[in-house]
Amino acid sequence: MSAILWTAAEIATATGGVAIGEWVATGVTFDSREAGPGDLFVALKGASTDGHRYVPEVLAKGVSGVLVSHPVDGPHVLVADTMAALQALAVAARQRVVGKVIGVTGSVGKTGTKEALYAALERAAPGHVHRSVKSYNNHTGVPLSLARMSSCQRYNVFEMGMNHAGELAALTRLVRPHLALITAIAPAHTQFFDSVEAIADAKAEIFEGLEPGGTAIVPFDSPYGERLATAAARHTANVVSFGLGEGADVRALETMRTPNGTFVTARLRKRELGFTINQPGAHWVSNALAVLAAVEAVGADVALAGLALAELGGLPGRGARLSVALPGGGTALVIDESYNANPSSMRATLAVLGAEGAARKLAVLGEMRELGAASADYHAGLAAPLIEAGVIHAILVGEGMAPLAHALEGRLDFVHVPGASEAEGALRAVLAAGDAVLVKGSNGVGLSRLVARLGEQA
Repeated sequence: MSAILWTAAEIATATGGVAIGEWVATGVTFDSREAGPGDLFVALKGASTDGHRYVPEVLAKGVSGVLVSHPVDGPHVLVADTMAALQALAVAARQRVVGKVIGVTGSVGKTGTKEALYAALERAAPGHVHRSVKSYNNHTGVPLSLARMSSCQRYNVFEMGMNHAGELAALTRLVRPHLALITAIAPAHTQFFDSVEAIADAKAEIFEGLEPGGTAIVPFDSPYGERLATAAARHTANVVSFGLGEGADVRALETMRTPNGTFVTARLRKRELGFTINQPGAHWVSNALAVLAAVEAVGADVALAGLALAELGGLPGRGARLSVALPGGGTALVIDESYNANPSSMRATLAVLGAEGAARKLAVLGEMRELGAASADYHAGLAAPLIEAGVIHAILVGEGMAPLAHALEGRLDFVHVPGASEAEGALRAVLAAGDAVLVKGSNGVGLSRLVARLGEQA
């Protein structure tokens, strides 16, 4: 049986609400599709829907109770505002926790690093690590992840994201991390920022919530590493850098590509460690160094963390690899990076594709969104990485890819299609046994559906 997270009385006390009935919750959700026996369902009001509409449905599914802003027929806690109540529940959850709390942000690599850090800590403390699931990293996802946290976990890892200044400041004051980690700074959401420096400053807001005596972890190799370290130093004396460059506190001394990833010899602050990352690409070397820096800083076992990195598989939409059976026989490799994209992550994953030993390399690239006035230049700038990766055919998806199509004219074979369904047809028309194909684009393009349909043949 799952452990009790909240009693109805505790929820009422935390939120200033009124409890109807005596009941306990073993889980918390605001998604009616996920709701099940034992859960507290939080009926949030959004721009396009109202969670109160789903109260009868979730009660029929067996949830323990619901958090609502008007009376319902069933066990519930009545509050004035359910969003404010969820945040209050998050605050109460954070107040009672006794373990270490870790916050992770960055322009790229947030979710992968969060999952790798979870795996590393779980290896050291099985069953005693909590993390935010999926990409629950915004103003609703972070409070939900906190509310799901039990008081007895030794380590708690939270992903935090933003696309406007000030958002991380609010989130980090909820999370109050003992350790705050920035993976990398890159041009993402530039539609909402005047410069990449402004993005770095917004990411550095994560340090504002650090607990006294906390640790900040920053990317040494980044052009903005010193800027981040300076921002961190305003909130803590414990600033740790990671990277490949001479002077990084946690540094890769040597790297060697393996069939499935990279073997790394790293110098940590207290020891050296040789380990294998079961993910290809230089960006994963950086992510792994950040993970080890965090593991060492919270006092967990770095050797076990190295073993966890060797076992780490690719996440759906973030590096998962599928072997797809083809109608004419044979298989093709699909590298699933369909969850999101910005110029930095596009270049990194194209480099991974370039290192594949496949007979032919193809790429399905969806437009990168929220890049603002520089969008055309960022898209056109992918021409050189595509060619350097040895891609023989590219399928460009979405109107935003027009500048890249123009840049590739006469240089590389490609087609430009409006959406994911047309991209699937274009890919099936050219995919052959032995091919390796990268699928990557902003989440809104919908390339995950293309991967899912291909995966049905895996």
